[in-house]
Amino acid sequence: MNNSQLLEQLCAVIAQRKLANPSESYVASLHAKGLNKILEKIGEEATETLLAARDSQQSGNTEGLVGEVADLWFHSLVMLAYFDLDADAILAELASRFDLSGLVEKANRTPS
Repeated sequence: MNNSQLLEQLCAVIAQRKLANPSESYVASLHAKGLNKILEKIGEEATETLLAARDSQQSGNTEGLVGEVADLWFHSLVMLAYFDLDADAILAELASRFDLSGLVEKANRTPS
């Protein structure tokens, strides 16, 4: 399985589990608790990712960082599923920026 297939399969599993029994699925339990709980988990994972990056810089060991980024990506995909989106929406957005300078892309954004 290549990375693209893995991401596609993970999104499909998350979408399926979103509808599962919350007592039998972690993803379903997050969705049952609502968007604020999902956002709380993303915040926790983002903080843990930052701390792991700092620790990796100090120790030279990136194993913890990789694990925390995986958790952050997973919970971000759970959030996207809440809005009936998946990784394709994000990949399409990244593709649209691919040949554009990051500074130009940022300047072209409409304020939200």
